[in-house]
Amino acid sequence: MPSISIADAFQSRLARGQAALVPYICAGYPDRDASLALLHAAADAGADVLELGIPFSDPLADGPTIQRATFQALEKGMTVRGSLEILAEFRRERDTPVVLFTYLNPIHHFGMDAFVEAAREAGAQGLLLTDLPAGADPELEGAARRGGLDLICLLAPTTAPARVPEVARNGSGFLYYISRTGVTGGRVALREELAREVAALRPHVAIPIAVGFGISTPEQAAVAAAAADGVVVGSALLEAVDEGGVEAGGRFLRGLREAMDDPTASHADAHTSAASSPTPAEAGS
Repeated sequence: MPSISIADAFQSRLARGQAALVPYICAGYPDRDASLALLHAAADAGADVLELGIPFSDPLADGPTIQRATFQALEKGMTVRGSLEILAEFRRERDTPVVLFTYLNPIHHFGMDAFVEAAREAGAQGLLLTDLPAGADPELEGAARRGGLDLICLLAPTTAPARVPEVARNGSGFLYYISRTGVTGGRVALREELAREVAALRPHVAIPIAVGFGISTPEQAAVAAAAADGVVVGSALLEAVDEGGVEAGGRFLRGLREAMDDPTASHADAHTSAASSPTPAEAGS
């Protein structure tokens, strides 16, 4: 089934004054079939874009929950090709856009051009490499763009202000703003500065801004949704699956979606600039 684009998925949600929900799912965790079922459950729960993690043996940016999922998937034999096969099977029934989330090493081992071609054939719309700073690998970035993959770039509270426009120009689809420094995983509360930091980025960014790292409750998702255009959740979803399986993961995501869409929360003003922003092509990205 043809996928809608990442840009259209965000625009559809932003047009309703709501933020996009972007769950992270590790290919092969808790096992192959369960990870495929979780992709479907996430789409049913109202996910707008999905991140499919391709397991890698040295996931430095990930916290203990995602590392544990990654290592278990690898122990059960999950590979790059196996991850793409899961995506292809999902794509036969669903049009929800999928971003492949991984590290440079698996791609270079697979072969850069071969990976981009296989990713597009499987139905991927985007690529997020946590260890690839924007502009650091023009060859890979060019191959991804020629292959029609959005490059999801990362910004953090520690990013130098002078670096922000360059990162924004390199990215497409959406910009991933890391809500705090460190690795992925839940926290008690989001930083009070989050809304102000996202607002400060908007003059430099022509694509939607999604916030991730440390979002683990419906209340936190609602706060992030009021500040940004999308909410990324990974560790807390995997913890829900650990405790109650795929059904529990779906319930967890429905709870986030309901909190993010609460009509008593004011999302529309926060999303106005992104909803009216030019597309990456119009912005010269």
